[in-house]
Amino acid sequence: MPAELPIPAEKMPRHVAIIMDGNGRWARRRGLPRTMGHRQGVLVLRPLIETSCEWGIPYLTLYAFSSENWARPKEEVGALMGLIEEFFFREVEELKARGARIRILGELSRLPERARGFVERAVEMTKDNERLQLNLALNYGGRAELARAARLLAEEVQAGKRTPDSIDEKALEEHLYTAGLPDVDLLIRTAGEKRTSNFLPFQTAYAEFVSLPCFWPDFGPEEYAQALREYASRQRRFGTLEAK
Repeated sequence: MPAELPIPAEKMPRHVAIIMDGNGRWARRRGLPRTMGHRQGVLVLRPLIETSCEWGIPYLTLYAFSSENWARPKEEVGALMGLIEEFFFREVEELKARGARIRILGELSRLPERARGFVERAVEMTKDNERLQLNLALNYGGRAELARAARLLAEEVQAGKRTPDSIDEKALEEHLYTAGLPDVDLLIRTAGEKRTSNFLPFQTAYAEFVSLPCFWPDFGPEEYAQALREYASRQRRFGTLEAK
């Protein structure tokens, strides 16, 4: 576990989001099946969560499975669902002990019943924790999330619960999966990619984006610290002239 903070505490982001990319390429370079890359990638999660707690980052959001990932080969999707089950089964007690509260971003109904059961159990077991809000995006798509929020608002208008002119950014935010959470400060993507891939389009509007060259299975505390140092070097203006 890192002995000291990589950046001053006052510069630490409140909300870090990560696009965990490169599992397949990590495996291919080693002559392994893609599923082994995904399995190795899961092993990164525990030290990542421990490090986030140690460094006092209160909100961590991970892009675990996108709504587009269903288009991958059936065998790979099945393996990913199995890893989701395994993660929640093996790690929930540790997460609870660490003070992490799990929140799911995405539509769980499409997940296999067994996987959904493990996820819902973990959410229930950690609901009273407060040290770290761990958000896991499962069957998540940013455009679908915005469309869902629009439908919910339209239903409220139709039911006479609100008027159309009451719909503003705050109203939209309140109907997102992340309702009540702060916007993302730092968005990290591994494997050298520099696109957001339909991940949290509303919540990352003013996030600092850091692309790291390492594949996700090679991501560790030093890579995390590198991203945080890059974040701390930025001047955040939020559309104004004055750095904040």
